[in-house]
Amino acid sequence: MKIGVDLGGTKIKAGVETNGSIIRQNTIFLQQKDSLSATLTQLINLIKPLTDYPATSIGIGVPSVVDVERGIVYNVANIPSWEKVALRDILEEEFNLPVFVNNDVNCFTLGEHRFGVAKNYSSVVGMTIGTGLGSGLIIDNQLYVGHNCGAGEIGLLPYRDHNLEYYACSNFFDAIHGTTALEASQAALNGNKKAINMWSEFGVHIGCAIKAAMYVFDPEAIVLGGSISKAYPLFKAGMLETLNDFAYPQSLKRLKLLQSQDDDISMLGAAALVSQDLKVKV
Repeated sequence: MKIGVDLGGTKIKAGVETNGSIIRQNTIFLQQKDSLSATLTQLINLIKPLTDYPATSIGIGVPSVVDVERGIVYNVANIPSWEKVALRDILEEEFNLPVFVNNDVNCFTLGEHRFGVAKNYSSVVGMTIGTGLGSGLIIDNQLYVGHNCGAGEIGLLPYRDHNLEYYACSNFFDAIHGTTALEASQAALNGNKKAINMWSEFGVHIGCAIKAAMYVFDPEAIVLGGSISKAYPLFKAGMLETLNDFAYPQSLKRLKLLQSQDDDISMLGAAALVSQDLKVKV
């Protein structure tokens, strides 16, 4: 048994993994995010009941750049007090278990590769579409994080007058159209033509992000996850139309575009960080 933790900017989920399933989990919403001690206490109190199980290790995914070797996280998204936190040392001292720390989207991608819809593919790009556009990489069946745990950040590539993330996440609805993804999806489902066109336009931007991933990594599969990916039917047509001009048509035909199906996949991926046969490239 292993404990997997998915730490977000507003919510933390932690669960006990065994045989590729989460058998128990706890969730909290972060409070006092400007206090390092308060947020660490919340995290520790969330994990503590799970150690009643015979867990052998803890893996945790964090929305930040991570020093994977030392388990230090930097400038965690939406938690201002987490500028530099020696998270591995803190949790190992608290629980007396080995702790592995990595980026949250890397954990999502690893979870999909080990347990989810991408488990039959050796090269995978995981893309989470939500408040941002995050990406993780599996190359030759191994999680690849790069020298500074920054590999695969497709969303930060220059695009139009900003970058891909600016147009391919919730910001597209908030900043450009003055609405939310939820409101836009409800309107589109009710037949609102303006909202339908909005989602088609959003699909164009997602399609450009996918093309960037294909040109750079040429993966077997791309997995879409995150809250906005649940609206896939609304942006699918615009996305596929944009992919039609990809320079290598045969590569496009062979690509598997997948949707995440498991809300616990990031916890599973975090738990998988501790597997003995996982050699993380750094």
